[in-house]
Amino acid sequence: MTCTSLEEVRANIEHIDEQIVRLIAERGRFVAQAAAFKKNADGVRDTKRVEAVIQRVRAKASEHGADAEMIEALYREMIRRFVDMEMREFEGGR
Repeated sequence: MTCTSLEEVRANIEHIDEQIVRLIAERGRFVAQAAAFKKNADGVRDTKRVEAVIQRVRAKASEHGADAEMIEALYREMIRRFVDMEMREFEGGR
């Protein structure tokens, strides 16, 4: 889609931002549920899973023409915060 004005560009970005926030919130609800299935704190931190996710999203970034380095940085930060959240859920449920 080619926009014809800055306002149209911004409206499209705002629409995308809405979708991104909604999807991150949905992801967070699944992360909260995941804590119930984990046996210990190492299961929550699961570095092998984190690296697998990073490799998957880097590949998806390349598929979609996105900057893989930026996607990795965003995901590492998001995962770090979700792990912190999941640890609170995990510790609170024990």
